[in-house]
Parts: sequence; C-alpha cells; structure tokens
Amino acid sequence: MLATGALLGSALLAVPVAAHATAAPPDAARTGLAAAPAAAAAGLDDPAKKEIAMKIVSSAENSSLDWKAQYKYIEDIGDGRGYTAGIIGFCSGTGDMLDLVEYYTQVKPGNVLAKYLPALREVDGSDSHAGLDPNFTRDWAKAAQDAEFKKAQDRERDRVYFNPSVKQGKSDGVGVLGQFIYYDAIVMHGDGSDSTSFRNIRKRALSKAKPPSRGGNETTWLNAFLDARVWAMKQEEAHSDTSRVDTAQRVFLRKGNLNLDTPLDWKVYGDSFHIG
Repeated sequence: MLATGALLGSALLAVPVAAHATAAPPDAARTGLAAAPAAAAAGLDDPAKKEIAMKIVSSAENSSLDWKAQYKYIEDIGDGRGYTAGIIGFCSGTGDMLDLVEYYTQVKPGNVLAKYLPALREVDGSDSHAGLDPNFTRDWAKAAQDAEFKKAQDRERDRVYFNPSVKQGKSDGVGVLGQFIYYDAIVMHGDGSDSTSFRNIRKRALSKAKPPSRGGNETTWLNAFLDARVWAMKQEEAHSDTSRVDTAQRVFLRKGNLNLDTPLDWKVYGDSFHIG
C-alpha cells in the first residue's frame, strides 16, 4: 500500500490552469452560445474517471478492482512504515493515518480508534506498533463498518492525494491519464521533501522534458515523468517491482489513451485486469 517518505499533508504547489476555450461560432451571440463555456474534456475528477482511477490503484495495492472492500484492510507489509490500512494505504509511520484518526475523532468523538491517538502520535515516523498492539487491527476493522469512518477515509484520500494530483495535472496541461499517473505516484511516494517524493519526481522529469503547459508534447512529458517515477521506485526494495508502471500506465500511454477511455486491459505483478 502507500509508502511515503516524508510529510504527506503538504499540498502540491500549482497555479490555476486556464480554461481551454474554443472560438465561438459566428452566430454565437444570436444563439446564446457565447455565454456558455466550451465543453471541456472530463478530468480525473469526473466521477466515472475517478472510479476507474480507484480501481486501477486497487489492482496494484490490493490485487483487486474492488476498492470499496479496502476500508477495513490493515496489515504491516514490512516496508518500514508500520501499519498500512484503508482505501489508500494510510500508514501509522507516515502521519496520514494519524491525520485520518484525528479527523474521524473530530466528527465522531469517542469512536473505537480515538483511544489510539496518543500511540499514533508516538509511532509517527517509525515502524513501531507500540501502544497499538494487540487490538488496533481488530478495532480498525470494526471502525470500517461505520459510514462516518468511510467518509473520513474518502475525505483524507481526496485532501492529501487525489485533489492535489489532479490540480497539478491540470496546471501542467495533462489529461485524464496524466492526472492518474500523478495520482498513482503521490499515493506511493507522498509529496514530501525527499528525493523520491512526487514533487521531486516531477522535478527530475522537468530536467528531461516540458509539460504541455510549457509547450511540451504530452506523451513525451508523461514518458519522462514515468522514467523518473521508475527511478524513484527502484531506490527502495519494497517498490522495486515497477510493473504498475511498465505493464499498466505505459500500456495506456503507448496506445495513446490520454483520456483513459475504456475498455482498459493491464497487468500488475503478473495479474491481469480488465475494465469494460
């Protein structure tokens, strides 16, 4: 699941992307079309595209397209980040699990996980289970039966990972696939200051190519970004299998599927997946 190297709550720095308007037809003023914005292609934040994104990430993180079954997921996968849990892999050692439980406790004081807040603050930054074992995993699964906890996971996923990556993608002028490529990268690497974080993967790519917003070719830019992403993955043994890039994202890019249109076929860690 999620593996980040630094603070995950920091938002990506992105400037607002200008709307891509097309010229109105000569009779636009008469027909009233001039007042309507030009139809824009769906971004990854379109509900149907977001659903696809969640399924693809789940295929890599959980070997399943059923991402909604992962609210209750929790285990220590031995990557040095303590417990990994939930729909996006909140980690006890990287701060995002702490943020999640703090928010959940704000909206539902006295919940089954609230008593673990002191321990989560203590283990932040380490792989320690001190103060969490033996019942934290059981209580996490119990909390996952609560609709408010599911909403809290959704909120933190969007706040920390999904919304910043979509915003940066739109700022860079990339379409749905590019925004997904960013999202998958920030899910795994976070957006901290370390060399393998999202922002530094992007910085590494900028040394090789320009994003469309700077006049670059979208496919060339995304290939440069994926090259930088693969480099980052190979810096850590837990992420050294790069198939989520090689046999998934690269496949979509080679086919020119910049809008991430279905049907989609890909492989992750040797398993085949399909979205019709």
